[in-house]
Amino acid sequence: MKMTYQTERLELKILDDTACARVLQFYLDNREMIEQYETDRPPQFYTEKFQKMLLQGEYNLAVKQKSLRFWVQERERPEQVIGTVSFHNIKYGFFQCCELGYKFDRRFWGRGYARESILRGIQVVFEELKLHRIEACVLPGNTASRKLLLNLGFEFEGIKKQSVMLHGKWRDHELYALLSEEPSIRSDSDTSSRILRC
Repeated sequence: MKMTYQTERLELKILDDTACARVLQFYLDNREMIEQYETDRPPQFYTEKFQKMLLQGEYNLAVKQKSLRFWVQERERPEQVIGTVSFHNIKYGFFQCCELGYKFDRRFWGRGYARESILRGIQVVFEELKLHRIEACVLPGNTASRKLLLNLGFEFEGIKKQSVMLHGKWRDHELYALLSEEPSIRSDSDTSSRILRC
């Protein structure tokens, strides 16, 4: 597995701690939007020191292929982080599965960047890590994420009742999954122009 992958327009990279300022800026620029969907963060989260620590941990997990967080940049502007795609809770053995997470700078919505980068990440997970199943959880009402997952070939499997504590309240999540043998994803990038048998 490599630490950097490209699509026609984007670069997906597992960053080291030297990128802490760029990652922090991404979180600051999108703080209000991101915090709607994620668990409460400690105040020190929004500091370079904390982001440096997180990046060190993420890099080490990626080396061990236990968790992958790709930071997304436009190939023409690699100095700015515009999003992140992660494959976490990776399980091998009898499970061969992981969970998908993603978030993108709102200023870059509507360009197909999320689909393009997630699709590249799926290729890595299925073809290089040889996993069998990817799961994704979505808050009910998050129609943009639901539409994106369905477009990528994920199938709705049900509701995970009160699965996450968000801002002091237990929240249900919709569960979607994609299996490695699903021939339903078409790549729009230069990595493949065929129907992917992921």
